[in-house]
Amino acid sequence: MKYTIEQIDAGEDEVIVRYRNLTQEIERLLELLKTPQKRLIGTKNGTQVVIDAGQILYIESVDGKTFVCTQEDVLQVDYTLAHLEQLLHAVNFFRCSKSMILNIDRVTALKSLACNRIDATLCSGEHIIISRTYASEFRKRLKGGAADE
Repeated sequence: MKYTIEQIDAGEDEVIVRYRNLTQEIERLLELLKTPQKRLIGTKNGTQVVIDAGQILYIESVDGKTFVCTQEDVLQVDYTLAHLEQLLHAVNFFRCSKSMILNIDRVTALKSLACNRIDATLCSGEHIIISRTYASEFRKRLKGGAADE
């Protein structure tokens, strides 16, 4: 796919999408453009903090509590993993284990492991293991297939 980026000095920002055939790649791009920026409210030391979804590395459930991990912080949120999975699905988040959701856009490297598991290295250097239950769906999603096909 060819694309052109042009910075303008004045006027309104505009995105034009031209396509011959509506492919899955174009559909995902359109979905991304239609999806408003997702934000969550997290708590750290009794203070509420607004978290942009793009800053999230992963979300983890520990002892019945849900935590959002960014490169700088770990914040508690008042959502279940199932609710966050639905809320963030269109923003490239993926359920990678029973207790974790991964931001695919923050993955920098992948390594296949024994028992059909995947070691995902994040931009922070952390390693997240994608369990074998979710590994084939993850591979499918990376190849351009929708996760719920």
